[in-house]
Amino acid sequence: MEYTRLGNTGAEVSRICLGCMSFGDNSKGITGKGWAIDEQSSRAVIKRALELGINYFDTANVYSAGTSEEFVGRALKDMANRNEIVLATKVHFPTGEGRNCRGLSRKEILYEVDQSLKRLGTDYIDLYTIHRWDPDTPIEETMDALNDVVKSGKVLYLGASSMGAWQFAKAQHAAEKHGWTKFVTMQNLYNLIYREEERDMIPLCRDMGVGLTPWSPNAKGRLVRKPGTVTRRYDNEAVGKRFFPLEDQSDLEIIRRVEELAGKRGVPMIQISLAWLLSKPAVTAPILGATKLNHLEEAVIGLDNVKLTEEETRYLEEPYTAHNVVGF
Repeated sequence: MEYTRLGNTGAEVSRICLGCMSFGDNSKGITGKGWAIDEQSSRAVIKRALELGINYFDTANVYSAGTSEEFVGRALKDMANRNEIVLATKVHFPTGEGRNCRGLSRKEILYEVDQSLKRLGTDYIDLYTIHRWDPDTPIEETMDALNDVVKSGKVLYLGASSMGAWQFAKAQHAAEKHGWTKFVTMQNLYNLIYREEERDMIPLCRDMGVGLTPWSPNAKGRLVRKPGTVTRRYDNEAVGKRFFPLEDQSDLEIIRRVEELAGKRGVPMIQISLAWLLSKPAVTAPILGATKLNHLEEAVIGLDNVKLTEEETRYLEEPYTAHNVVGF
């Protein structure tokens, strides 16, 4: 396993982060319906991740109505030394029917961080990420509240997720202006078939020293299977269909080239897809979801064994065409 710094902090994380949206009770909440795996199966994946050297785990309060946090918390408590783990969770999306059960108000942040701590069974969260931008709450209120949870010791570092570059710059400016804690990571949508972040967000993050922890690094699995393949998760998850339609011709050509290079090298497609992403200077660790042990094993093996040449990189990137901005 390779390790790197979490953004510009002193904390070290594995170059692959295990994304935990796939874990939880798939009958609850707004994520994972029809495809999230149960606690016993998730424990097996987490155990293998730890054996492979992964020390970075990402979940959210909204994943399967909080049961993802519960599964992850119990597994890590049983299997790992807490001080060796970088544990991340998120806040923003609705966790209930009430009018204050969503967003990034002071009221919501202070309540939700305590609920996440209880479900995770830990005294602190290493990285607390705002899951999206909240247009209804002044950014000063949000950043002040986030600074307070850091100063209280409940959270060590702050992260942000998909939003406009101007919004991220505004949040960082508010924090700097008032002497509050700034974000150290940006969890954005970035992969071979969605590269719109290269226009503004990624240059901004590189300038600020903010580390990228891309979500959906394999485009909801499209970059690791033959072009046009439909899976149970793709069938059950509206997000994948909306962000990565099967009929996009430039996407299909890129996927075909990933398959071609994988065949020439005799490796799984996931190793080509991740090798491209990990070669980008600002990328700290892609957030990789996994429901099977071989998903993780193939990804980790590729860290050492697959490095793309400049010619291969150009070949993979050449068919890309501009996409509508999604993920916010």
